[in-house]
Amino acid sequence: MTAAARARRGGRWIERWDPEDEEFWQRTGRRTATRNLVFSILSEHVGFSVWSLWSVMVLFMGPEYGVDVAGKFFLAAVPTLVGAVVRVPYTFAVARFGGRNWTVVSALLLLVPSVAAAFVMHPGTSYATFVAVAALTGVGGGNFASSMTNINSYYPLRLKGWALGLNAGGGNLGVPVLQLVALLVIGTAGAAHPRYVLAVYIPLTVVAAVCSALFMDNLAPVRNDTGAAREAAKDRHTWIMSFLYIGTFGSFIGYSFAFGLVLQSQFGRTPLQAASLTFVGPLLGSLARPAGGRLADRLGGARVTLWTFLAMGAATGAVVGAAVAGSLPLFLAGFVALFVLGGAGNGSAYRMIPGIHHDRALAMGLRGEAAAAYGRRLSGAAMGLIGAVGALGGLGINLAFRQAFLTTGSGTPAFVSFLVFYAACSAVTWAVYLRRRPGRAAAGAPAGRAGDAGLPAHARG
Repeated sequence: MTAAARARRGGRWIERWDPEDEEFWQRTGRRTATRNLVFSILSEHVGFSVWSLWSVMVLFMGPEYGVDVAGKFFLAAVPTLVGAVVRVPYTFAVARFGGRNWTVVSALLLLVPSVAAAFVMHPGTSYATFVAVAALTGVGGGNFASSMTNINSYYPLRLKGWALGLNAGGGNLGVPVLQLVALLVIGTAGAAHPRYVLAVYIPLTVVAAVCSALFMDNLAPVRNDTGAAREAAKDRHTWIMSFLYIGTFGSFIGYSFAFGLVLQSQFGRTPLQAASLTFVGPLLGSLARPAGGRLADRLGGARVTLWTFLAMGAATGAVVGAAVAGSLPLFLAGFVALFVLGGAGNGSAYRMIPGIHHDRALAMGLRGEAAAAYGRRLSGAAMGLIGAVGALGGLGINLAFRQAFLTTGSGTPAFVSFLVFYAACSAVTWAVYLRRRPGRAAAGAPAGRAGDAGLPAHARG
């Protein structure tokens, strides 16, 4: 054993990890992976809650705060931008510092925006200060990238869709849980007490950090690989999948941040009325993410992703019709459907990423653990880039709503633009990953066939 390995052993480092070896997986791998998954979900859950903090803080901001509707949409958009940017370094921090070590650090960093919000959340604070503190909550968005990269290394290819979907779905639940906490505060103490929300999340953040330190592990075989990052950045499928992930995850996080404000602005709901409705969509969307990953494991990621985009287009059409007709029930039904479909699409799209690189390894002539290692190496790097670009979709959604309400007083023009985007995503998914060509296998086939997760057998990047 090397000196470095001996030094690492005291820091909960695992020196050998081979999840594709069935004997290893059944003997020790599954148990270890499950334990790390559970506490990864806890930390990511808190991270998502902090990231979406200003989606509920704006509900507490009455006329005495002096912030108009456009200003509130911008406050909700700022954390999305910062979260997207920090996802890239967070991805590579896992290999640099270790998954367990970085989970502890990233959880503790969440205390900064939470404590800062507790100090500034009162009438009389300048708008610039609100923007600065909202930007700090962007670090919560980075937790997703590091968590997904870490868990991707723990599971065999056949289980990645379910594991990644469960990890992300549990994290995504941080959004509706935060909104439920806000509803409880507004319903009991009133809209003048936003600090009560923070009184819940500051100690919960400490719990997440302590549990990560006590129960998670670092994987020594995972190494920082700048070559993998460069290779992933040059791969056209990284950017194609980034475009598609804008449509799935960008929709989920953008709608999560904007839903309450849209209800207040489009239908005149009070803060309590809005808070009583906003949690439903993110909750169902979060629960749908593991289901989307499981469906992708069975049916192929590209097929499920295409179905999702087509259905999202139909749901958006229903929302536009409801907005024009002024029908709140139909509007809610269409909006909630967008959350559910976006969540399922998140799971299926992310399932495509490791499969794409595993298929490429097979096309290069690699087999067994060599192919699995290549897939883990490239997919881990690609996930950070794809997650970062996808999160920018949330920024676009909030800015689109801001502009729509500024110019027309309605969110309808924004929804029309989203409908066009979903049509483009559907076309790209079909053209790149599902269109059959003579003598070539279609992508998105069930496991064990070429193109399992969405990479055509003929594609070489």
